[in-house]
Amino acid sequence: MHLDEINRRIIELLKADARLPLKTLAAEVGLARSSVRERIDRMEKAGIIRGYHADIAPEAMGAALQAHLLVRLTKTPARDTVSRIIHLPGVSACASLTGDTDLIVSVSVADTEALNRLRDTIASLPHIADLTTAIVLRDEMRG
Repeated sequence: MHLDEINRRIIELLKADARLPLKTLAAEVGLARSSVRERIDRMEKAGIIRGYHADIAPEAMGAALQAHLLVRLTKTPARDTVSRIIHLPGVSACASLTGDTDLIVSVSVADTEALNRLRDTIASLPHIADLTTAIVLRDEMRG
């Protein structure tokens, strides 16, 4: 699907605030609400807009500590291992990378004790060669 300037503007507005009313979106891009609704529907069906979510403060959910685990695997792909990682409590994302690091695993946990338990669990999985932890000091999102 082709993204013209209007579609790109709609996407930028939704990225900044996914709860913008259709009326506001339409006014911002200079189209009727029905036209904007059709464009959004087409972008959703095409998989360009994949969903909407709430950005929840991890500490509100009892996860005061965030970290990224840099993982080297003994072999790639290791789909079963990655699948097991992404389903562990505390894991919010797992991205496969090129280069020396094979995976970056984003985690949110209550404290360092919970982080150590999660690290130990991941380190004991098949095909994990090495695991390095980087604790997040500050997390700022564009938006």
